[in-house]
Amino acid sequence: MKTISFQIDEKTLVETEKILSQKNTSRNKYISEAIRAYNSKQKREDLKQQLKNESKLVKEESLTVLKEFETIED
Repeated sequence: MKTISFQIDEKTLVETEKILSQKNTSRNKYISEAIRAYNSKQKREDLKQQLKNESKLVKEESLTVLKEFETIED
């Protein structure tokens, strides 16, 4: 485990502390789980964007091939 230091605004800290008292969990565990969840979300969004970009490339290539076939006479 690594130790990190960060700043958080007062409102977010108060809200977090309230949730922690209700969940009876440690601040460290809560923040670690939040970071893991956010990292997972970011990876999904990155993959979604990558698939969107690749789909666009395939679409453009498919249209090019289709146009070539349309020029071929039977």
